[in-house]
Amino acid sequence: MNVSDDLFTREDPIFTNKELLEISHLPGEGRIVGRDDEISDLATAVNPAIFGQSPSNVLIYGKTGTGKSLCAKYVSQRLVETAGEEGVTATFAYVDCAQDTTETQAVQTIADGVNDPDITGINVPDKGLSTSTYYKRLWRILDQRYDVVLIILDEIDKLDDDAILMQLSRAGEAGKITDCKLGVVGISNKIQYKDRMDERVKSSLCEREFVFPPYDANQLRAIMQARSDAFHDDVLDPSTIPRAAALAAREHGDARKAIDILRYAGEIAQANGEPTVREEFVTQARERAETDRFRELIRGSTPHSRYVLQALALLSLSDGRTDGYRTSRVYEIYENICRQEGSDSLSLRRVRDLLKEHAFLDIIEQSKHSGGSAEGSYTKHQLLEDPEVVKEVLTEDV
Repeated sequence: MNVSDDLFTREDPIFTNKELLEISHLPGEGRIVGRDDEISDLATAVNPAIFGQSPSNVLIYGKTGTGKSLCAKYVSQRLVETAGEEGVTATFAYVDCAQDTTETQAVQTIADGVNDPDITGINVPDKGLSTSTYYKRLWRILDQRYDVVLIILDEIDKLDDDAILMQLSRAGEAGKITDCKLGVVGISNKIQYKDRMDERVKSSLCEREFVFPPYDANQLRAIMQARSDAFHDDVLDPSTIPRAAALAAREHGDARKAIDILRYAGEIAQANGEPTVREEFVTQARERAETDRFRELIRGSTPHSRYVLQALALLSLSDGRTDGYRTSRVYEIYENICRQEGSDSLSLRRVRDLLKEHAFLDIIEQSKHSGGSAEGSYTKHQLLEDPEVVKEVLTEDV
């Protein structure tokens, strides 16, 4: 095979700065749209920190893609800058609790994030220390280096327990730190998350609570318009962004999904050699975005966890009911799938647990029903994802 000079495209005809359309990209102030009130409320809650005083602990709720993490990071960055102008040494640490689910992992991430071993002389290894040792090193680092520290715990509901919340929210009161003021910003997609918190943690952590509503079509349009310079001039068809915004607003109000749709539409145009990103690519992009999002949700799930979802998808596709399916019916189809796969089925009780886990991830919705004295109470389960998407992802080679 001869190596061709034109094997790779040297110039991208569609994108000029694709990073603007990445979920991990933290936009500048002018690109955060539709969240002025929320940013102002967060800033007010942590404002004492710029004077070296204790910021309020905050709990932020809202569906995925409503700007919770974005605003928390932005306010934290501005806080660090403003505090510095006032002669106060501040920083913030960010923990993705979906990744660092245990107390030890979370406290190690925090300690490593705020540490500079060249200054402190303190080493924070990735592993190998006890939880209490990580805490001791964290307290020393905080008192040695900072006046104020904000700790953002994203997807706080994914933590195994409340232990780290107790430690952080009461560190000053317990005398663990004496020279540094500490504030915690918890972020959760689950508005009922607080209900399962320890009462002691609830009283100390939930000083201020904010709920971020889904974006409407106008806000989603403005969000995507603010990032339109990710594309070359005149590449976006005038109807593309309005169409993507309308779709996203009607279905979920999720800015992440909306931005994904816009990026995928550009990639579809690119792959087809088209000079413009047309409205017709938006529908194709939406299907791809939903598939990729669901694939990410179930990444790392066990085979039987997948079989349970596959059972629900098959039921949904067979009769299209909108009120859900009883656990016994789901279990019946699940057993058929296990036989087809040559696998021993799990107990009904374990399948109930798997269904609860999927409900916690907002993949399915559970509802309680009463059948009267004859049947008693029972639970129905309904897919929140498109069953075609679920079936497609689950039947891929894993």
